[in-house]
This record gives sequence, C-alpha cells and structure tokens, in this order.
Amino acid sequence: MALTSIDLLPATDAASPYPGLELLSASVLMLDDERIVRYANPAAENLFELSRTRLVGLPIDALFVDAPALGTAIDHATASGSAYSEQEIELQVAGKARLHLTVTVTPVDQRDVALLLEFRQIDQALRIAREERQIEQAEANRELIRNLAHEIKNPLGGIRGAAQLLERELDRPQLNEYTQVIIGEADRLQSLVNRLLTPHRLPTYRHINIHEVLVRVKGVVQAEFPSIPVEADFDTSLPEIEADPEQLTQAVLNIVRNAAQALHGTTTGPRIRLTTRVARYVTLARRRHRLAIAVSVEDNGPGIPASIRERIFYPLVSGREGGSGLGLTIAQTFVAQHTGTIECDSVPGRTVFRILLPVDAGRAGAQP
Repeated sequence: MALTSIDLLPATDAASPYPGLELLSASVLMLDDERIVRYANPAAENLFELSRTRLVGLPIDALFVDAPALGTAIDHATASGSAYSEQEIELQVAGKARLHLTVTVTPVDQRDVALLLEFRQIDQALRIAREERQIEQAEANRELIRNLAHEIKNPLGGIRGAAQLLERELDRPQLNEYTQVIIGEADRLQSLVNRLLTPHRLPTYRHINIHEVLVRVKGVVQAEFPSIPVEADFDTSLPEIEADPEQLTQAVLNIVRNAAQALHGTTTGPRIRLTTRVARYVTLARRRHRLAIAVSVEDNGPGIPASIRERIFYPLVSGREGGSGLGLTIAQTFVAQHTGTIECDSVPGRTVFRILLPVDAGRAGAQP
C-alpha cells in the first residue's frame, strides 16, 4: 500500500525530517523535481547498502545501473499525478547484488519533494522462510552430528591405544608405518570430533569493539596467505557490542579463511575486503533492533557452486576438495548464539558474507 501524506508531516528536528518514515520496514526514497534524492529512510540505507549521506544529493539515474523500468514507473506517476506501481523490477547499485523489488511511485507536494518511491523486496518473505528452514535443519543436523561424535569419541581412544600397544610388540620395524597410519588417522578423527563438539560451549559476553576482532583476523589470514591482500573499510564510529571475542574471532576467521582458500593459487588479482557499517531497524531472531553492526567479508573468487549454495551452513558440506565442511557451520552457530545472522550472496567473481549483530541485545552478565 502506498504511503499517504499523513506519513510525511515534517518534524522540527532537521536530522529526521520525516519521523513517520524512520521506523518503516519499507525502503523509502524521496526525490525532488529534478529526480535527485532528498531523503532516504534507514530501511533504504540497509537495502541499497549506502548511507543516507551518500544517497542524498544523488540523481536517481546515477544510483542504479541501467534501470529503465524504474524510469518508466516514475514517468507514469508524474504524467498521471497519481501513484503507480511495478510489481516486479530488478535494480542494482554499482558493485552491489541485484535486487528483486516491487516499487510504488507516488507524487507528493511536501516542501522540496516531488516524488516518493517505496521499495519492497518481493522475495523477503520467501527469504525469511528459507532462513528459518535452514536454521531448523542445521540445528537438527548439528544435534545428530553431536550425538554421533559422542559415540565415536570413546572407540577412537581404544583404537589409538590398541595401535600403540601393537606397535610395541612388532618385531619388524617396517610394519610400524601401518600402526602409525592407524594412530595418525585416529588423531585426525579425534580432532574432527572435537571441532564438532566445540560450538556447544556457551559464550562469555563482555563489551568489545568489533574492529579488534577484525584486525586480529586480518593479521592471522595475512600471515597464512601473504599473497592475498586483505583490505579494511571500517566505520570507526560504531559502538561496542556485548559479545564473546573468542567465538566471534573464530566465526569471522572461518569465513575469511574460506575466502582465502578459494582465492589461493589464482593469478587475477585476488582480493578480500572487510567492511563494517551500522544497520538500522533490523529484525534478528524475530526481534526488532534499533541498531545492529553489519560485518561484510567480500572476495572476488570463483563463487560458491550452485549445487551447494543452499546448504553451505550444513555440517560436512564443502565446496573445496579436502574441506571438512565445518567452518561455516561453526561460524553460524557462534553468530546465532549472539542473536545474529549470517547472509550470503555469491556469483562468480563476487561472494559476500554479511554478519549482522545487534547492538542493543542487553545480555545479562556482560563484563565491561
């Protein structure tokens, strides 16, 4: 439904000229007669991944890459003097993912504003339902794997101990290599079991700066993959959050290391970019948060294979030969324990993992 003029009553606060639009989940842009953006609400900042400062003053034609359908919708609304809607439209901000939206263009007469553009993601409900199914399925898989890990752990110790005893009794040294294979494989499986069980430790919260975590991760990955540059684009004004620094470090490290492994060996300018921004009025774990921190990990690698794109957070699913398929599962578990979410958008040449963490979680017992 298109917004009415009552929503557009101006406020005395210059920082928020249209308070009725600030809390909307719909993304709103307001244009003047020259089709230049004069206002963007927080939902629009989140949708287009641009701050209000960067949106305001930008001609609508310069905001989107090749958007004739939007121009046609604006022309129709302007010519008729009434609201005009497009139920399915594709828009893309330069360097960002393509968006599938509905748009309603409404002529208005509010100070220096002539048009109101209201955007909604047509796949939002489907995306939320898919995320809920993925979380439920991943939780079921984790519980199954956890139970299996407990069952495997004790026999592994017995196998390793028996191989060590056998090694001492052998009178032919050349046979020791076989017992060493048994011991080595038992140790490898033990390490895998331990990693399967580790995420179930409850987090220990304290007030942290997310950039401390990212700088630490950047240093580790840069040392491990010196030929792959890791760029940082941080918003240093972000507030502290209540989090377990070790768990968040491990979650981000798993994602960044996956990106580095996907890029390893490429010769066409491999690059990883870490970005932090504020996200306003987001819903996480069915709760609305006024502020959240968005951490993006972007790489220019080959992308995630389409065959596993919907299952990348499941245990033991990996797109890399020799991968354990646990890195993203552990990352998702740790982020979920912080009431956050991980989103992924991947096409060949650009993969972005976006972590959202609430600022106003109000966790009991958080240490300063």
